[in-house]
Amino acid sequence: MTTTDEEPMSVGFWRRALGVFGYSRRALDLVWTTSRTLTLVLAVLTIIAGVLPAAIAYVGQLIVDGVVEAMNSASPDTLSVLWLLALEAVIVVIVAASQRGISASQSLLRARLGHRVNVMILEKALTLQLTNFEDSEFYDKLNQARREASSRPLSLVTKTFGLVQNAISLTSYAVLLFAFSPWAVLILLCAGLPSFFAEAKFSGDAFRLFRWRSPQFRMQMYLETVIAREDSVKEVKLFQLGPRLLQRYRDIFDALFVEDRRLTLRRDTWGFLLGIISTVAFYGAYVWIVIATINGEITLGAMTMYILLFRQGQTAVAASLSSISGMYEDNLYLSNLYEYLGQPVLSRPGEASQGPEPGRGLEFKNVSFSYPGATENALDGISLHIRPGESLALVGENGSGKTTLIKLLTRLYEPTTGSISLDGLPLQEWDVEALRQRTGVIFQDFGRYQFSVGENIGAGDVRHIDDPERWAAAADTGMAAPFIDAMPDGYETQLGRWFKGGRELSGGQWQKIALSRAFMRSDADILVLDEPTAAMDAPSEAAIFEHFRSASDNKITILISHRFSTVRAADQIVVIHNGKIIERGNHESLLKLSGQYASLFNLQAQGYQ
Repeated sequence: MTTTDEEPMSVGFWRRALGVFGYSRRALDLVWTTSRTLTLVLAVLTIIAGVLPAAIAYVGQLIVDGVVEAMNSASPDTLSVLWLLALEAVIVVIVAASQRGISASQSLLRARLGHRVNVMILEKALTLQLTNFEDSEFYDKLNQARREASSRPLSLVTKTFGLVQNAISLTSYAVLLFAFSPWAVLILLCAGLPSFFAEAKFSGDAFRLFRWRSPQFRMQMYLETVIAREDSVKEVKLFQLGPRLLQRYRDIFDALFVEDRRLTLRRDTWGFLLGIISTVAFYGAYVWIVIATINGEITLGAMTMYILLFRQGQTAVAASLSSISGMYEDNLYLSNLYEYLGQPVLSRPGEASQGPEPGRGLEFKNVSFSYPGATENALDGISLHIRPGESLALVGENGSGKTTLIKLLTRLYEPTTGSISLDGLPLQEWDVEALRQRTGVIFQDFGRYQFSVGENIGAGDVRHIDDPERWAAAADTGMAAPFIDAMPDGYETQLGRWFKGGRELSGGQWQKIALSRAFMRSDADILVLDEPTAAMDAPSEAAIFEHFRSASDNKITILISHRFSTVRAADQIVVIHNGKIIERGNHESLLKLSGQYASLFNLQAQGYQ
């Protein structure tokens, strides 16, 4: 896309322009509900600041005429002129106070409103599905909302109040100018229209450019993260990727800057050319007023007032039209926020907290799943049955669908076809939170939170996230207690390097923290370990699984691992290939089949010979 294509000022264009102003009411509601007091203060001060400039101009006329009269009088009334000067000074002070009050109100509202909009964005994120976050178009919407939407609502309301203020000022100016000539009022109002039309047009172009380049902005943000984050900087330095990544960052900027420069030059050139019309109109009116004064049609004080009114009125017209143009632009950007907030949320009406057959366990019946936009199923016709006290091991190459199956179990995804039931009740009829409370999971890409040790473990069960006794019990089960107790601050130790005093752990220690996190849910009767010991040495792995087996009596346990020394102890082993189950049985029966499991087992065993 480029901004060189001219969009005609057609009826359709203005219909869309007027339609987009529909977000103004929602923005006003948002500001009003954020702080009624500050909004009222801002409204009152705006009215005051709108009325008083005309009063200053009128008092100025009285002062000039009073001075002229005093100069031509044998007994001048100096005191009256001085009282008028004092009155003007008081009005000027009130206007200055009003402007200061408006500025202070806007600053306070900006802070509160920015926080509220960001909270709304994050609250919405909590309601969306995992598939949303795996969609690049959704990320564009999210980034567009976060980049501009926190400031645009207040900007729109500020411009709205500014428009009201200027409208009040213009009305008072027009009343005073009308006494001179109705044509002067018409010239005042029409002189700024050409600039307004151009500004509205270029505001739309700027917004379309903003939306079009969202993927490039995201790539720039990603490159910043890769170059400057501790979890990627090691490889960037080791593989000497820095100059290449930085050059890519520069190339994106250069490509985007070409569009910015083209739009800026067009916008400012047309703004200057059309602004000349306003200047010509002002000086034409200036000449008209001066000639009328010379011809004795108006007094010197009236001339001073009319010139001041016309100059201030022209400024107010320009400001009003600029406010309308800015409101149009703000509405365009607010459409990003409300499009994001309007993202459909999958309905999950289930309310059950227990099933009719507690001993039946977990069942997958002909379950298939396909990612949005994918042409092939990630899982195809999966059928499984695991009873309480039984263990299941999932084996297969990377990308075969093992982790996807776990995400279906925890309702991070919903099956495309087929059904999953627990205790004889379909998962769709379970309350999602109740279901997840029954499940303890450690994914292979588990979170490494830049929190304290205790919070890292406690995150496994938010009901007891601040319970030190639960931390200690979970850490003991997850075998993290020994190295935690050796830390000077124990469970209060800050982890990670993002904050002062933070301590980084080894990969194996992080996995034990994550394993302990899974055991925080002591009432969970489904335990899922997805490659839980990949970063551990063999003795630690053996100790972990021996401890795990003793801690998981009467629970359903599901293990995903590439290490057959841990897989072989499972009651049931399922081999998945390209999303389908191709073998199932225990260790001995699968070896006898001499299929893929036996081949993988023998291949791995050769490495230890």
